[in-house]
Amino acid sequence: MITEGQLYLGTSRKPDDAINKPEYLNLALANRHGLITGATGTGKTVSLQILTEGFSNAGVPVFCADVKGDLSGLAAIGEGKDFLLKRAETIGLDEYDFQEFPVIFWDLFGKKGHQVRTTISEMGPLLLSRLLDLNGTQEGVLNIAFKLADDEGMLLLDLKDLRTLLVTMGERAKEITTTYGYMSKQSIGAIQRQLLVLEQQGGEGFFAEPALQIADIMRTTRDGRGAVSILAADKLMSSPKLYSTFLLWLLSELFEELPEVGDPDRPRLVFFFDEAHLLFSEAPKVLIEKVEQIVKLIRSKGVGVYFVTQNPIDIPDSVLSQLGNRVQHALRAYTPREQKAVRVAADTFRPNPDFEAKDVITQLGVGEALVSTLMKKGVPSIVQRTLIRPPSSRLGPLTDAEREKVMKLSPVGAQYDKTIDRESAFEILNKRAEEAAKREAEQEAREDDEREEGGRMRKTRSGFQLPDFGRDDRPTKRSRSKSRSTRKRTSRGRQTVTEAAVKSLSRTIATQLGRALVRGILGSLKKGF
Repeated sequence: MITEGQLYLGTSRKPDDAINKPEYLNLALANRHGLITGATGTGKTVSLQILTEGFSNAGVPVFCADVKGDLSGLAAIGEGKDFLLKRAETIGLDEYDFQEFPVIFWDLFGKKGHQVRTTISEMGPLLLSRLLDLNGTQEGVLNIAFKLADDEGMLLLDLKDLRTLLVTMGERAKEITTTYGYMSKQSIGAIQRQLLVLEQQGGEGFFAEPALQIADIMRTTRDGRGAVSILAADKLMSSPKLYSTFLLWLLSELFEELPEVGDPDRPRLVFFFDEAHLLFSEAPKVLIEKVEQIVKLIRSKGVGVYFVTQNPIDIPDSVLSQLGNRVQHALRAYTPREQKAVRVAADTFRPNPDFEAKDVITQLGVGEALVSTLMKKGVPSIVQRTLIRPPSSRLGPLTDAEREKVMKLSPVGAQYDKTIDRESAFEILNKRAEEAAKREAEQEAREDDEREEGGRMRKTRSGFQLPDFGRDDRPTKRSRSKSRSTRKRTSRGRQTVTEAAVKSLSRTIATQLGRALVRGILGSLKKGF
């Protein structure tokens, strides 16, 4: 339900259970980010679902991860179950109706949605280092690999591109160390092993083309509703670093690609980051600082980021302070850590004189939450104890047949369901190796011809060869070895004027392309080069 640019969340009540007033989320301030927290089974998923419904009906595209599979129900019309109708009656929702929403399913493994892909070059060294769990030294070597690829005009599209480049770096170690800094073959080997682990976790399908285009998660329908992009994350949760790194990459892509829009009357996109603790768990300080920077700045691009997690203490204070719209479901307080989480959650709200937030948090029922949203001028509202409204779409997952039907009608299926393999580092480096081998073979053939010609020149004018009893023309082992080493040096060092010109032109083009490759705040490749 939308009223004058506001999304209806539910109805608040006073301690005596008397219905108080409806609670809304201001669309114009929805890009100031938000937080949904609460213990398992307290209603976080339903809160995420009703927010998604409200944004979609307001014409705002939504991206969210479906960790348990329940959010797929957004694609189906809801059912009038007794407890839903009772909740609607209790909160005074007279216009409660049911509808389905325009959903696009995505999946990093290509099973429960359209295949989501990106390229090695687009992800960049910082995020890839985190994904591969590299130490500082190994991350330095990976940075050299990206710099070398950028300078020589090679795109790293998939895992075989990066593997081939690392092999080349090992062969050119002396040259690369002189130009870019020291690197060890042990570090290269460690990176190769981590790439193998990533491939076994499904990374081979993720790093490929066509890469996901930001415009395809920012679609609206003909009737003006925002498309809901749902990432199937049930299987992905078994690879938590792949999950969190992908969502962080997607967030950085939004930040880098979208232009500044100031303060729009509604967000251009709302991004829900479920299981947000995975993003910050064991994350290095430099990464957390960059996430904080993105959260601060991306709102000016019209993007609202909403973190969903069990405890507010899962979010660093520097990021937590940027989250203005909050929905707090019940928390348990049995352990010291849980008691700390309750205190942190209560302290982040603007106090309500009618109750103590820290006491109410442990008493909230299922589908009930403490709600505080931003009012005019960005001032947070007084926290209210709120009964969350029932969803209009299905409460529960789709069947496999229903999901398949939605995917067949998807507007992006033809674009993402086939993999493309264009020329990149793998093909370029293999071509260079083949050309080098061909040149060496041609040089050896020329030298063999020269030796044969020299033998013929020793013949006399009468047509027979004079015997030379003082010299054995058969090559000794030493002379054969010397001849081979001479051929290698000659084949490497000798080049025609044409070859020199081609190499010079290639270096110039690669240098210009390398300068055009620009990386963003998290090292991801900026588009438009």
